[in-house]
Order: sequence, then structure tokens, then C-alpha cells
Amino acid sequence: MSNDWRDELRNGLESLLDQAGVSGAKQADVFKATIEEIERLRIANERDPDPADDVSEDAIEEPANDWPAAST
Repeated sequence: MSNDWRDELRNGLESLLDQAGVSGAKQADVFKATIEEIERLRIANERDPDPADDVSEDAIEEPANDWPAAST
């Protein structure tokens, strides 16, 4: 089994951490913020694993054609 996705993840994280460091952030602050954001994403995923699948309870209304240029 290949770890390609893990390698891509690691490379992406390294790039983000480097960018933050170049911008002046302290490494410890970047690590802390990264861990907090991952935890937030984990909790959001537990609550709603695929929000795109949610069905809206609001009725979808057709757009109005009563604006002045609609009759031309």
C-alpha cells in the first residue's frame, strides 16, 4: 500500500508552515494554530460529514421576471 496521500499531505503542511514562518509567525504559534484548526475540522466532520448532502428546508423560489427589462 502506498503512502502517496500522506506524502502529499506532509509536503502541503510543510509548505503552509514555511509560508507562515516567512510571514513572520513563530513556529510554535503556527503549530498550535494548525492543531486547533485540525481539531475544529474534525469536530465539524463528526457533526456533519458531508454538508453538501444536506437538504434545505427552505422552498426554492423561481426568480421574478417583473424587472423593467424583462418584457423586452
